[in-house]
Amino acid sequence: MQRLALFDLDRTLIDLNGAFLRWAEEFAEQHRLESEDISWLTSLDQGVHPHRDVFFTQVREHFALLAPVEELWAGYRQRMPYLVECYPGVLAELGDLRAAGWRVGIVTNGMADNQLGKLRRTGLADVVDGYAVSGVEGVRKPDARLFQIAAQRCGASLTEGGWMVGDNLVADIAGAQAAGLRGIWVDRGTWAGHEHRADHVVAGVAEAIAIMRDTYQPG
Repeated sequence: MQRLALFDLDRTLIDLNGAFLRWAEEFAEQHRLESEDISWLTSLDQGVHPHRDVFFTQVREHFALLAPVEELWAGYRQRMPYLVECYPGVLAELGDLRAAGWRVGIVTNGMADNQLGKLRRTGLADVVDGYAVSGVEGVRKPDARLFQIAAQRCGASLTEGGWMVGDNLVADIAGAQAAGLRGIWVDRGTWAGHEHRADHVVAGVAEAIAIMRDTYQPG
């Protein structure tokens, strides 16, 4: 199996929950909402992680906002790249993995402006060999084609295997395994009670990288 390591972006490499809380606080101030409204926003987001058009439809109705859903969602996408941060150590860990001869890529679902902005502003775009964003490519995980695009950007092919690290049991783990990759699930506590077939379960990226490096057998 080749030394190919693909990673999800949100809640795997970057702390989206922390960034969302910062956005919710700004949104509440902008619309003169109360502290309990911030709690409502975060609970809505973290409970089921709804697609953003669904999320902002509910937000607009709940707060009786005049702005259309498209405008609310666009404002979110423009702001989020400035609020996200990588989990501690992620940039160095990915850089070290790449320096050790691994091909490192990112596979993420999401709108092009939002996800590309996150990749560039966090510095992640500079420490990987390539990335594939669903909003750019027109195909979403768990479709194997998005994994294949990312692998190709890294100079690799799915036919030689590799690894995928992510927090979503369907999009990241099941999708990657169907595409011929081994899946390492980063358990952030949002899939309680769900059965899984991940090859490994970890608490963070550093642990996932250690597993990949320990199990790699040259040739």
